Amino acid sequence: MTAVSTPATADSREPSPDKGWLERCLSPIADVRRGEAASALLMTLTMFTLLGGYYLLKTAREIFILTEGGAAVKSYASAGQALMLLVLVPAYSAFASRVNRMQLVQWVTLFFGANLLLFLLALGAGMRIGVTYFLWLGIFNVMVIAQFWAFAADLFTEEQGKRLFPLIGVGSSLGAWVGSVRAGQLMDVGPWRLLAGGAGCLVACVVFARIADRLTSRAAPARSRDADQKVAASTSAFKMVLSDRYLLLIAALVVLLNVVNTSGEYLFSRYIVSTAETMYGAGTQSEAARQQFVGETYSSYFSAISLIGFLLQLFVVSRVFKFLGVGRSLFVHPIIALVSYVMMVKAPSFEAIRILKIADNSVAYSLSNTTMQALWLPTSREVKYNAKQVVDSFCARAGDVLQAGIVYSGQLAELSISGFAALNVLFACGWLAVAFGLRQKLQRMAHGAGAAEF
Repeated sequence: MTAVSTPATADSREPSPDKGWLERCLSPIADVRRGEAASALLMTLTMFTLLGGYYLLKTAREIFILTEGGAAVKSYASAGQALMLLVLVPAYSAFASRVNRMQLVQWVTLFFGANLLLFLLALGAGMRIGVTYFLWLGIFNVMVIAQFWAFAADLFTEEQGKRLFPLIGVGSSLGAWVGSVRAGQLMDVGPWRLLAGGAGCLVACVVFARIADRLTSRAAPARSRDADQKVAASTSAFKMVLSDRYLLLIAALVVLLNVVNTSGEYLFSRYIVSTAETMYGAGTQSEAARQQFVGETYSSYFSAISLIGFLLQLFVVSRVFKFLGVGRSLFVHPIIALVSYVMMVKAPSFEAIRILKIADNSVAYSLSNTTMQALWLPTSREVKYNAKQVVDSFCARAGDVLQAGIVYSGQLAELSISGFAALNVLFACGWLAVAFGLRQKLQRMAHGAGAAEF
């Protein structure tokens, strides 16, 4: 099995490079060509709605988990997500082999939307849902978002995706910012409004994706027939990853990225919990006040990350892709993370960690995310829907489990903030090494195909 798909046929040839007024308006963001604008904008709207809904749900997660369990429980719960994914990923692959791509996207998304209705009922009954909701959202985050990006990679050709993914990424970044701002506005009503809003967003995503699928199918009848085909049944999705060096390198990159990122989130969460308890006390009588503080603090934090990430996505990502290519772009995020944690070792404070994490996550949610998604463009449909779930879900949560082990060991050893930051410096160096190996693999793949470096 190879991760690289076969070259596009004549039926999927590139569109004419001439542009209408809409394509010219989009030129500062991405190189959109005639006939591509409608489907590209619909996928941008889909990702905007998906990330907007996710950030409503994510803010609710911080409220539940930090006020019911604390920052350490937030780290340990990731192990449960990884164990659940050992069962869910094969189940997803089995379902994918029985339906076409649109049916897959539709029913999996609506399934998660139905889960939110159950959480709303539990919340209305006065139940404490923090850990259960945290586990659920971690599964939703990696599986559903990975699925929509796989859908986008399947919707467009490799050449189109390299040009259009920066625009689709704008939808993700803008949706994350709008969602985090809206979450802060809904805090006065209560976290149940965040869950209801997230459910509505999921239904809207299904509608937008169906329209984008139809538009693309009408524009390319040959690809329409391909879209109606089921995802090919295959051997274990885990074996697909283990048997392909390209996929193994992507998996290693995802694990290391998540170790570094979630370690930084743990440090920030610990500071927030400590500050909330100092301001309002740790008793049950002050729980509502602590919830309000945590919700507003995270809303502000997420808003800053999302706004900066949106601006980077809007004005920087397509230009970085153009001048550096996908391979060289892999180095930008680990270099920023490495510099950030070196600085954190020297000057640990709440404001310093807040600023450094905003910088780290802003790049993660813009350039780094678009680069990681573009790595799947030269792969087959089977790899996009099956192996991608292993990498984007299980490997992401495996990184979280590794980080949880680091937190546990660090707490036993009574590591300081500087000590945790020093460990992140080491992991960031490993991240850079994997990025170097992945770029070499991309160079060899391009050379073997007689194409320019991807």
